Amino acid sequence: MKTFFKLFFISMGLLLIGCSTPEKDIFVEAESMNDHGGWVIDQQSMVTMGSPYLMAHGLGVAVEDATTTINVEQGGRYKMWVRTRDWTRRWGREESPGRFEVIINGKAVKKAFGTENENWHWQDGGMVRLKSGANTIALHDLTGFNGRCDAIYFAADKTTTPPDGGEALASFRVEKRSAVTPKDMGEYDLVVVGGGIAGCCAAVSAARLGCKVAVVHNRYVLGGNNSSEVRVGLSGLIMQKPYPNLGNLMDELGGVGHWTNYEAKKYPEMERSKQILKVLKKHPEKIQHNAGHKSNYEDEKKLNLLLAEKNITLILGTHVTRVEKNGSKIAAVIGQEITTGEECIVRGKLFADCTGDGDVGYLAGADYRMGRESKAETGEPRAPEKADSLVMGTSVQWYAEDCGKESTFPECPWALQFDEKTYRPITRGDWNWEAGLNQNQITEIEYIRDHALRAVYGNWDYAKNRSSKKEKFTQQELQWVAYIGGKRESRRLMGDIVLKEQDLLESKQYDDGTFTTTWDVDLHYPKIIEGFEGEPFLSYCKTEKIKPYAVPYRCLYSRNVDNLFMAGRNISVTHVALGTVRVMRTGGMMGEVVGMAASICKENNVMPRGVYQHHLPKLKELMKQGVGQLGFPEADNL
Repeated sequence: MKTFFKLFFISMGLLLIGCSTPEKDIFVEAESMNDHGGWVIDQQSMVTMGSPYLMAHGLGVAVEDATTTINVEQGGRYKMWVRTRDWTRRWGREESPGRFEVIINGKAVKKAFGTENENWHWQDGGMVRLKSGANTIALHDLTGFNGRCDAIYFAADKTTTPPDGGEALASFRVEKRSAVTPKDMGEYDLVVVGGGIAGCCAAVSAARLGCKVAVVHNRYVLGGNNSSEVRVGLSGLIMQKPYPNLGNLMDELGGVGHWTNYEAKKYPEMERSKQILKVLKKHPEKIQHNAGHKSNYEDEKKLNLLLAEKNITLILGTHVTRVEKNGSKIAAVIGQEITTGEECIVRGKLFADCTGDGDVGYLAGADYRMGRESKAETGEPRAPEKADSLVMGTSVQWYAEDCGKESTFPECPWALQFDEKTYRPITRGDWNWEAGLNQNQITEIEYIRDHALRAVYGNWDYAKNRSSKKEKFTQQELQWVAYIGGKRESRRLMGDIVLKEQDLLESKQYDDGTFTTTWDVDLHYPKIIEGFEGEPFLSYCKTEKIKPYAVPYRCLYSRNVDNLFMAGRNISVTHVALGTVRVMRTGGMMGEVVGMAASICKENNVMPRGVYQHHLPKLKELMKQGVGQLGFPEADNL
């Protein structure tokens, strides 16, 4: 009889956290844990995984536990499964640097996780006991080297195995979520997806011109590559002819601190440059470099600028996973909150894809390209003879600092291996720590980022522990390594004009010229290090000088999705032409123009193409006026 009751209670339905409907089993998404401790959320691979995950990004020092509490209706023994991976095993390494433990009610499960399979999988955690009522669950990092956990599943039936991928796993996740119907976030004149520099400028521009705007961004920090999570400095000149008031908004968003000495000295004749140099001479701490300190990137300034606009609704930490269409128009985007998994729907009349990857356009069936076009197709001097998949890659930047005392760093036999000839004796990895130029920057981003991490850790291990210059590094300590990759190129959405290299070199004039691009045509290629075995992790650039060039408006909207704008690195250009327009100040001006065009669409009940066809003079008038404050709004306080 006792055995009967024991089996009965074990098989009782258990309550999923936050769900009013009792569940037989318990499913815990790691990213939804109450306290992430020192673990970080990585959502970059949602397109392939279907979920974000937690990662212990400790630079060789174990991070604080991530913890949560689950409520169990009836205690008993459960079969535990942990969805994880051994992230270096794909390169033939068996040291498993991403090891971690699961601790239940203060007691560690007698097994380390992240040790068995190179792919995402459910690692068997054996039988565990949960008590009735509140149970604490913790992820306990053992290494500080990027252990990762997607989910934990407690099965009442020890023979139950959770689905391990594809549609089955996706359906399983949805089934376990507490909310099934997406939350309705309302309808907007313009829905901007992507809160990088281009997206922020598009939103503010449209809002100031009377549009009701929503910004949907898949991180909690605005700024994209210019955020403290990626730390790329702003580049490209603003406030250029024929519309010198385009770009004032960039000064509000970034300000004087985002100009470098190099850029100001390059154009010393400009009154703006004289002001910049004067301020930076007095305040050198304001000079922004790549891979700098967190405060250099002024995350709060971007956030406060958007919060100050009464016409903007911010929807942060939400990744758009699908769209609803009405004919050739987008009717709504559906996003998934990256911590709770809850979905929301955002409806709009117009949409702006500022995601960089062209996510919204792709989901809506917009025409797009990836990789390099052939010379026969475009006639571009720098195009290859045959089209291929080469793109500019993802940078994982880093820096170390003198900590004032001797510091140590663990040996990393699982990382890239260097010797005296191949290692880099430096303390800062800049833009050229770039990987994945021959890979798909969307579907393979976890691989690309992980390869770059192995390069950083392996190089630092050799410099600190075995190099002939190791005394130089005795007091140097890794302070920051990016885990969100800084991408340059993936999808490019096609518009009514596809800008080409010869347009730039020959200064071809279009009647709808808008923002001015000034950056040289700067293309990146994998750098081969003599004697180094393995995939490249560095890049080099080849540049072609151009004169300042006004890019046509028709590059800023989709040719086959009627109500879709784009701004940023996913606009309608060839691979070669992307080399000039992809920098962020230029992207900010794109966003400013998109916001202006959206206001014209609202006022005249037209689509983006209709602005060019019927209202181009109005757009030119708005570009002449600009929407930003003239000069540096904060300069008087410096």
